[in-house]
Amino acid sequence: MRIVITGGFGFLGQQVTDALLARRTLCGAPVDRLLLVDRHVPTAAPVAEHPLVDVVQGDVTEHLDDIFRQPVDVLIHLAAAVSSECESDFDLGMTANLDTTRALLDAARAQTAAGGPTSRVVFSSSVAVYGSDPAAPLPLVVDEWTLPTPQSSYGAQKRVCEQLIAEYTRRGFVDGRVARLMTVAVRPGAPNAAASGFLSGIIREPLSGLPATCPVDPGLRVALASPRRTVEGLLRITEAGRGSGPGSLEGGLPVNLPALTVTVADMLDTLRRVAGDAVADLVTVAPDSTIEAIVGSWPASFDNARAAALGLRPDDSFESIVTAYIQDHPAAVTVRTHGP
Repeated sequence: MRIVITGGFGFLGQQVTDALLARRTLCGAPVDRLLLVDRHVPTAAPVAEHPLVDVVQGDVTEHLDDIFRQPVDVLIHLAAAVSSECESDFDLGMTANLDTTRALLDAARAQTAAGGPTSRVVFSSSVAVYGSDPAAPLPLVVDEWTLPTPQSSYGAQKRVCEQLIAEYTRRGFVDGRVARLMTVAVRPGAPNAAASGFLSGIIREPLSGLPATCPVDPGLRVALASPRRTVEGLLRITEAGRGSGPGSLEGGLPVNLPALTVTVADMLDTLRRVAGDAVADLVTVAPDSTIEAIVGSWPASFDNARAAALGLRPDDSFESIVTAYIQDHPAAVTVRTHGP
């Protein structure tokens, strides 16, 4: 089985790659090759030297021939421009998110038309497809049957891509699967341009002894998933069979990955409990209306039944998320904590 991961050197791309290399199987077949595609490949990237891994550096649309030079059995499409940069640069978002996705779908369609395998295309969508429109306000609890009315360019682009994947799947061009990701926290590494990035930063930076800014009212409720749960969800959706039985996917409806609902105040209280007052006091609340408008438009409470039918569940608590971050990234935690 040959698997392609776009955004392969991004945070989630690396996590998915590590999981696949540890498992060595997917969909009941051995992983023969992993092709990681990314505009930015770190100079020191040990995974690039792995005997099962190939690397393509550059824009996806400029390397479609390289990507599909050999049959693509599974395509996990994680590459994207993120929310705040899409809001500030509309054309960037349309090119990086919409145009790139369509180009990949057309290349996969051509592979099928030429008698090759029908690619299993797994698309990472987002909770940002939802928003409260004056004519269709969000219900208190959201599920996959709730009408998506995105209130950001990023959310709109993700929603269009969802529809394209459903149509290409209906026509038999690809076997598409859409996973709507919750905000992933706590992410390691440097901050990115995502509007939700602060939800990692208010934990990650203080744990490394650095100050952080919370740009929203701490009473804001948010839907989170740990990196571990997010990778588990992506791979479970990849492997799910087609049909109406338990553990199967029916039709083109996306799957909302399981969400843990907390307030930002809950998150800060957890930091204080785990790391103490001096660490928690490194966070300053300074509301930013642009960030509040984007993140505040996303729903916070989800019915997780569709994900549960695939055997997926949300994180137990935000403290368990913080504990997992500390365990997985000990070098990034420079303060004393009170964890188990």
